[in-house]
Amino acid sequence: MSNEVTEIFGNCVQLSSIGFAVITEDGVVTCANSTFCEMLTISATEAIVGRSLVEHVALHFHSTIADLSQALKCPDAANIQLRLERDSEPLALQIASVDSGRRMLVAAKLPKSAESTSLNIFSHRDPLTGLGNRALLDEIIAVWQPRGSEASSLALIMVDLDRFKQVNDTLGHGAGDTLLKLVAKRIKSASRENDTVVRMGGDEFVVLHTIGLQPIGAESVAKRIIELMSRSFLIDGQQVNIGASVGIAALNFGTDNITDLLKHADLALYEAKAAGRGTFMFFEPALAMRAVERRNLEVDLRRALGLKEFILMYQPQVNMTDGALQGFEALIRWQNPARGFVSPSDFIPLAEEMGEIHAIGEWTLRTACKEAMSWDGNFSVAVNVSPIQFENGRIVDIVRNVLASTGLSPERLELEITEGVLMKNFDNALKQLWAIKSLGVGIAMDDFGTGYSSLSYLNSFPFSKIKIDQSFVRGENSPKSRALVQAIISLGENLEMKTIAEGVETKEQYDQLAAGGCLAAQGYLISRPIPTMAIADFISNLRNQATLKSDKNE
Repeated sequence: MSNEVTEIFGNCVQLSSIGFAVITEDGVVTCANSTFCEMLTISATEAIVGRSLVEHVALHFHSTIADLSQALKCPDAANIQLRLERDSEPLALQIASVDSGRRMLVAAKLPKSAESTSLNIFSHRDPLTGLGNRALLDEIIAVWQPRGSEASSLALIMVDLDRFKQVNDTLGHGAGDTLLKLVAKRIKSASRENDTVVRMGGDEFVVLHTIGLQPIGAESVAKRIIELMSRSFLIDGQQVNIGASVGIAALNFGTDNITDLLKHADLALYEAKAAGRGTFMFFEPALAMRAVERRNLEVDLRRALGLKEFILMYQPQVNMTDGALQGFEALIRWQNPARGFVSPSDFIPLAEEMGEIHAIGEWTLRTACKEAMSWDGNFSVAVNVSPIQFENGRIVDIVRNVLASTGLSPERLELEITEGVLMKNFDNALKQLWAIKSLGVGIAMDDFGTGYSSLSYLNSFPFSKIKIDQSFVRGENSPKSRALVQAIISLGENLEMKTIAEGVETKEQYDQLAAGGCLAAQGYLISRPIPTMAIADFISNLRNQATLKSDKNE
């Protein structure tokens, strides 16, 4: 084990809510963390003076000295319970077998809920936060029995931290662990005396509300947790701001079976996240139906690529000066036998969440480039790329391989990205974008003006094109709206970036954009998206119209 790993491990032991100590074969304490000393009421100086563990225990505990002495005489591992005279809570002590003349001790307080059901504290405790774990939650739910007026009092509150990953990414996992321990304390303070608080893993926690009027009691706790999580945390001198989303399932309030509490709370949590985070949601039966629908959609989506259910449609892009065709934007469509055409707005976010977007995105890029090679003319093809496709670091190689295998000239390919690409991991995304640009491929900023920091991104990367979002084009035809569009056009001109407006539907919109200096446009006024087999006729018709117009002018 390296020195760095040893140091990290040592720090974790010192900060743990579980007590750790090392003793000799004769039972003399050689080292102990602060938690162990606190549990056995050992001072820091006493812990290193070489007093035996039995001597330490004899000062404050009773009725278990004989058991401890017997366990220490045996070289095998053992588990015993100690009890302080002044404290009714027992202390669970796990003694490892003798190894190289030393033994490891692990100590933890045994909660009342676990003691009453004869639970093993070491298998039901989260070592980082000191809270219960999933095993403890399952055990308590399994043995819970309603008593009189408490028959409808069981509720499960599931808490998921918002923006926790950013803390790990920016401050490191050590800071993340510290934050989890602080979060655990706040959740404990928001819960009630008889509640069981559990860390499920990662940044997910559960409060099992066993006594109280429902759903009012659970709602009160949920609101308090959300409020506490919205307050700043101080970690190593750094102010950290996160948040929490909460899902609640209460027995006899949409949940009839106690074994469904966890699943239903998870569904409610998903809804809370979808609602914008920082809020709570109660489970409703409709959520279970939506979950089934979503699951079926996931199954169909995973099979769609193999069953060749995806097709590409192409929306023409024209030069606004003379109306000449410049290229096409590739738009993916999913045609499922049972569902019919599924909107990209329905399946793309799901594909991103499932990780299927990598395979779908690569298929889209390869198919678009291959089909563009069949067009009569060197028209460009624009392909949308998801921010998720930049996360595994393969996008540059994929673009390079697609160009090589299809034979498409790099100058004819344009990748459209949203600012979400740069928001995920700015430095990594920027590096990959520069590598793609070095291949000769164009990069367009899609949906420009809808994000909060697009200007800073334009300053960091020389995009070849800015796409004016259709919400600006189709918006209210007011002086302010026109001024915003004009500002984007002027910005592109000053930065030597082409501008293209999407969603152009009327002649008035087209003329205003052209008069303002916008260079290109796409939208229903020009053409709806067309299938691959119709592109040849579209190009031919457009050329015939241009020829007729030229003849008339002559």
